[in-house]
Amino acid sequence: MAEPLSNADIRVSESVTIPAWELTERFVRASGPGGQNVNKVSTAVQLRWNLDRSSLPAPVKARFRRLWSARITQAGDILVEAKTHRSQALNREAARARLADMVRKALNPVKKRIQTRPGARAVQRRIDAKKRRSKIKSQRGRISDME
Repeated sequence: MAEPLSNADIRVSESVTIPAWELTERFVRASGPGGQNVNKVSTAVQLRWNLDRSSLPAPVKARFRRLWSARITQAGDILVEAKTHRSQALNREAARARLADMVRKALNPVKKRIQTRPGARAVQRRIDAKKRRSKIKSQRGRISDME
């Protein structure tokens, strides 16, 4: 039987959930909208999640690391900041949604590109275009004096 989801758990997909105990939130003061409220209330959210200690499967962790390597600290933490809204709750939801989107992108393996060859007509068109261009450029030379 599946364990019940906590209110603070992040549901990424049907099979993947980030448990609340893996997340650390810190509220800091933010610039931006809010008037004088900005100077008094810490509304910006810094959501920290350690990739190495997470419950994600190893292949997903590897894809996540490849996709978001610039956002991973040396300690293996992913730091997601949200400070666009005036309220702490909305910024918290925005940070969680952003983290869920990041993990969602790492869930899907990248399809290998199957190399194809150009058709005979395409090759002929390319060669014809090169010949036309070559003729145009060859006519740009200096005109020699006729004596």
